[in-house]
Amino acid sequence: MKRQAIVTGHSRGLGAAMTRLLLERGYAVLGLSRQSLDLPGELHQVSLDLGDTKALTDWLAGAGLHEFLADSGQALLINNAGTVQPIGPAGSHAMDDTVRALALNIAAPLLLTDAFVAASTHCPDRRILHISSGAGRNAYPGWNLYCAGKAALDRHAEAVALERLAGLRIASLAPGVVDTGMQDEIRACSDELFPLRARFVDLKTRGHLADPALAGCATVDYLLGQDFAASPLVDLRDLLGRS
Repeated sequence: MKRQAIVTGHSRGLGAAMTRLLLERGYAVLGLSRQSLDLPGELHQVSLDLGDTKALTDWLAGAGLHEFLADSGQALLINNAGTVQPIGPAGSHAMDDTVRALALNIAAPLLLTDAFVAASTHCPDRRILHISSGAGRNAYPGWNLYCAGKAALDRHAEAVALERLAGLRIASLAPGVVDTGMQDEIRACSDELFPLRARFVDLKTRGHLADPALAGCATVDYLLGQDFAASPLVDLRDLLGRS
């Protein structure tokens, strides 16, 4: 049985950790990102700006996705790419920044999900994982666009799960507070733009941010496990006993 995985934002942070693990476990991985990654294994990479909806739809209109999934016995899609920018209260965002955030956080994962489902109808085991956030389930001042984007992924996973498509399971997972470049961006902004910034500075100072490698391992274990998508909304910390 050929096993394939598609990972967006595969070149850094949590995405890179999951890509590395999937390759080690014998999966062929198709990475979609602006940057590449040098790892052993069957890694196919497409240089793609997922915040550019036209670039994504042009790529999806080609044969690349269908060819990658053509003989798959198990197919995975991990919608990991996202952005916390722009940070700030409503009324402070540049229009182009808003459009890009919506394209990357909502349009890209939903477009990829539709294309993946259509291209994998022959596959008996299809799994989709949205990388969401606690911000999709709780509101934070200064993160109005980020919260909206992650909430959209949560509702999308719930709705697709109700459609009960053949061989398809889907879940939206909040991985906790992981020590990635996104955390650097949060700590670098001003208290005026993000009033809760000090909380995230404190998490870093006290060593309470999750290691990307450990979070990636736990996420992949969940994705490949028998209990994947028993519920469409998952918090990784619950799976780990809130450790």
